[in-house]
Amino acid sequence: MQEVKAFNEQRAEIYWWLSSLLSQELAQCELDNYHTPEIRSFLTGLAQNPALKQAVDEMITALNRLKDRNDAQLELAADFCQAFLATDKSSALPYASVYLTENKQLHGEPAQKMAALLAEHNVSIGQNFNEPADHIAIQLDFLGHLIIKSNELEKEAHLEDAFVQQAEFLDHHVLSWVPQFSEKCRQVDEFGFYAAVCELVVRFCELDLQYLAKPQ
Repeated sequence: MQEVKAFNEQRAEIYWWLSSLLSQELAQCELDNYHTPEIRSFLTGLAQNPALKQAVDEMITALNRLKDRNDAQLELAADFCQAFLATDKSSALPYASVYLTENKQLHGEPAQKMAALLAEHNVSIGQNFNEPADHIAIQLDFLGHLIIKSNELEKEAHLEDAFVQQAEFLDHHVLSWVPQFSEKCRQVDEFGFYAAVCELVVRFCELDLQYLAKPQ
């Protein structure tokens, strides 16, 4: 059980990392960290998994090409804005409601359901992140919360129930729309860094769902 909980911590850290990438632009110091041996080693480790390799390789390629961009941080920030903050026609808006409701309006039923889940689990959104509850970054952050909370459980049966809960959330609240979101991001993100990040989100969520379905 301790091995499972140690692996849970790694799962949560990856969800929180992906959430941070999709919540706001990278600051210069954060971008600099992506060129350090520590972060490159982490990315290389992720790429050892065949399901994640292509997305991680694309992310690394984009990071390498950033070295040749003038004002790389400003350029990547502009890519973030173009990818996620413009209109539905020109951006991949990062909200479930855009992909799961007929009128594609923000604050739709997916956002309301997500807000109810956050309240049920006493999870609050940071005051500096004023976004609808069905924003991809909030959903990924919530997954990290569910995983870490499950580590407080002491009985194996309770941990299995927690895994069922995590799998249902992945299946119904995340993978129900994130593949479409990723495909749209690939269409609008010409440079490719955020397209690779979104693809990695899809592949990691799919991989995690497979893990949760296996007997622990």
